[in-house]
Amino acid sequence: MDMTISPEAAAWFKKELNLQNGDSIRLFPRYSSGGGLHPGFSLGIATEAPARPAVEAEQEGLIFYMEEQDLWYMEGYSLSIIHVAAEDDIEYVYQPLSTAGQAE
Repeated sequence: MDMTISPEAAAWFKKELNLQNGDSIRLFPRYSSGGGLHPGFSLGIATEAPARPAVEAEQEGLIFYMEEQDLWYMEGYSLSIIHVAAEDDIEYVYQPLSTAGQAE
């Protein structure tokens, strides 16, 4: 599993969550009525320091990460977080990984 964050998405997080360089954003599966990759779950965010990060990506001075126990949600996929300018919001883009571990 790999994770990329666009500079525009990182800037959106800074603005919306009032974050500073060096802050961390945890991505984790949470129960929801909608659905992302898995029915009944979506990707949640929290501004907290990592405990046991398994995946990390830095963008615009922010650290985005997922803890070891949360990786099941992304198994077989890569994640890109992009900014959608027309909506001034972010979007999670999931790409299936090939058997070699690269996004298809």
